[in-house]
Amino acid sequence: MKTYLLKNANIINEGKQFNADVLVKNGLIEKIGYDISAKENYTEIDCTGKILIPGLIDDQVHFREPGLTHKGEIYTEAKAAVAGGITSYMEMPNTVPSAVTYELLEQKYARAAEVSLANYSFFMGTTNKNIDEIKKVNPKTVCGVKIFMGSSTGDMLVDDEQALEAIFRESPTIITTHCEVDPMIKENAAKYREQFGEDVPIEYHPIIRSAEACYQSSIYAISLAKKFNSRLHILHISTERETHLFDNTIPLSEKRITAEACVHHLWFSDEDYKTKGTLIKWNPAVKTADDRAGIWKALLDDRIDVIATDHAPHTFEEKQNSYFKAPSGGPLVQHSLTALLEFYHQGKISLESIVQKACHNVAILFEIEKRGYIKEGYFADLVLVDLNTPWKVSKDNILYKCGWSPFEGTTFKAKVTHTFVNGNLVYNNGNFDESQKGQRLSFDRK
Repeated sequence: MKTYLLKNANIINEGKQFNADVLVKNGLIEKIGYDISAKENYTEIDCTGKILIPGLIDDQVHFREPGLTHKGEIYTEAKAAVAGGITSYMEMPNTVPSAVTYELLEQKYARAAEVSLANYSFFMGTTNKNIDEIKKVNPKTVCGVKIFMGSSTGDMLVDDEQALEAIFRESPTIITTHCEVDPMIKENAAKYREQFGEDVPIEYHPIIRSAEACYQSSIYAISLAKKFNSRLHILHISTERETHLFDNTIPLSEKRITAEACVHHLWFSDEDYKTKGTLIKWNPAVKTADDRAGIWKALLDDRIDVIATDHAPHTFEEKQNSYFKAPSGGPLVQHSLTALLEFYHQGKISLESIVQKACHNVAILFEIEKRGYIKEGYFADLVLVDLNTPWKVSKDNILYKCGWSPFEGTTFKAKVTHTFVNGNLVYNNGNFDESQKGQRLSFDRK
């Protein structure tokens, strides 16, 4: 492996900004200091005027492999991720077939080892009937289990009370949930289908997949976690009301119940349906500007613990369908960091807080070994960013297999220039080195 010396970097780490050099050797951060020199041959990178941050860890992506590879695949989406500064990801189980057995889960790990440029972990999926498979999960090598408490793909809606209780009681590791009350959504959908037929205006999406459906499901998940003392992480909070269900009075490492915000719920509101249409159709739905403001407030005061993407590509043609036929989800991993840095430029969030929520806290929450920080002895997952090089998102620079982005036409002020994964310079100003693949994440859990 090559040795790299990163000179004069403005490092953002553990709530501080400071200038230093970083020596990367044998895949690890060997030394952080001033006027570092190396005895062996090394490649020097001048970081003057740029910030150096830990690689982002995205705890919620859908890379669509196996079975849905016309939308995306592990290779293409991981490549887009590293170009966007995400060096590790945790991928969801609603593929085809769904990853609801240990054998199917391990097949995804094997595929990622062959093609993923970023580090990886995969969630075990849950059904009303697979508790025996869930109990096989090794908490040191699998990021967690995922429960869809709202409508999802295939046989992955878990709506049986006894099955839910068994999962919360028996899961050997952290439980993550998609929280929406399915019967409420179906009732709302029937109401508006009767009024509009198949051509329901997209503006009704956050009414059909309502704030109440999210809130009631989150309450239910929290009640189960408290009943069984489960470790629960609620994904993609989309309502202001839900934010009050979470605590900011204790350290993250001591929390049993945590929450996530996603980039699209921080960026868009229901006003954007007029121009973006079904391109911003997500589940849970993008809701009101007041909901967005509430999520921001909770993120900044530590009721919400981490930022993720819920990257979920579909083809552009699929997204052009009528309301009920247009799938929910959109691609985000290439642009999430630059979107967060745009918020920094707007004065909404500090650089230190971005690193805390997108790097450090994900490592703390999932107990990831030796990642998420710029520390000696840690894996050299590093991202170099020029905060003042504007660039415009266009079809010719979008790397997702689906070929589109909800940010198309947006000019971002900041640009990722270099991404290291395990000490390998995998992305360098638009060029990729694919000679080394990412590693399976490991977890420091009892």
